[in-house]
Amino acid sequence: MQTTTLSFANLHNHGELFANVFRARKQSFIVQKRWDLPQTDDMEFDQYDTPMSRWVAIHEHGSVLAGVRLTPTTARCGVYSYMIKDAQDNRLNGSIPPNLLDAPAPVDANTWEASRLFVDHNVSQRERRSVHMKLVGEMTNSARELGATRLVCLVASHWPRWLKPCGLDAHAMGPVVWIDDGYFQCVSINLATKLH
Repeated sequence: MQTTTLSFANLHNHGELFANVFRARKQSFIVQKRWDLPQTDDMEFDQYDTPMSRWVAIHEHGSVLAGVRLTPTTARCGVYSYMIKDAQDNRLNGSIPPNLLDAPAPVDANTWEASRLFVDHNVSQRERRSVHMKLVGEMTNSARELGATRLVCLVASHWPRWLKPCGLDAHAMGPVVWIDDGYFQCVSINLATKLH
């Protein structure tokens, strides 16, 4: 199992991996979850997949097992910033409820958003924990290398079951909300306590 953090600057070094991340996202979010998201050429994408973002991939033998996108909370591209903030500011037409945070969404150079987190449905239950651990480890390492001391993310409401065992200092940032097919909650992950 390999871990790679992709950017527009390095994607040429990794063959099909970048496209395979978007193909795996389509499988996870559009095919499996049946979310109504943009797609083309068998890939899922949205307005936050810009050169400002980074994509963490856990992969093996050409297959993407898991992934997550990291975007700075200072990002701006047209009218968009980052997903959680844009949802709170009601720029997403209610697809994500605007009441997802207890306070204004952070805009800070040291705070990054983790979004589009997935583990491929073909990963066996036996291997899932290991894949989660690799994904969270690479996500936090990459975020720290980018200067982040905190991550914010919108995740399934059962997040304590898989984030806390990874040793992360994570706390709810808002209420549990229903989105499409399940309950979700915004979470803040403190990376400063893990810095050496």
